[in-house]
Amino acid sequence: MADVRPYRGVQARDRVAERRRRLLDAGLELLGGSESPPELTVRAVCSEAAITARYFYESFTDKDALVAAVFDQVVADIAATTQAAVAAAPPEEQNRAGIANLVGAVADDARVGRLLFNPRLTNAVLARKRSEAGGFFALLSGEHATSAHALPDDDWTTAAAHFIVGGVAQTISAWVSGDVALSQAQLVSHLTRMLDLLAPSNRESAGQRAILK
Repeated sequence: MADVRPYRGVQARDRVAERRRRLLDAGLELLGGSESPPELTVRAVCSEAAITARYFYESFTDKDALVAAVFDQVVADIAATTQAAVAAAPPEEQNRAGIANLVGAVADDARVGRLLFNPRLTNAVLARKRSEAGGFFALLSGEHATSAHALPDDDWTTAAAHFIVGGVAQTISAWVSGDVALSQAQLVSHLTRMLDLLAPSNRESAGQRAILK
């Protein structure tokens, strides 16, 4: 039976939340703390978090559930800060603001970069979550295109959004892996220029659609 009594003035729900946070932090450290992470096990996570297995299972059914939760938290944090950065920037600077926030998140915490983009991480749950995240960020990119650039909400815009997200993700993956030798500022500028080139005017967009049809 779960302990629901206050302990040293801390309510049970707050203790549960704190243990969950420590487990998530431990999961991120074990998954992204090195280029070649060790095998993730419940015992390793509990040891890193300084929590017994009993408390692991009050928050997660198994290690796969933990991996999914770690990934979801990282993506949610980046999505929120990126949307805020874009919203705060003038229209002509929104592409740069979004890219700068994303690259900054990866540069500020190498664990985040490895979790999202390191191809050496072959965890099956991570592979699935990365695919899901690609679709999520494509949705956000499409919504931005329809609002910021007044592009129609159609399959053409959706296809462009997937193309952009896939290209940005692959480029950052190459940067994280060391295959692209650019500074952080250079990477932001390079990606921004490419995104700006892929944002046609309404007239160009309509004309291109007519030609392709």
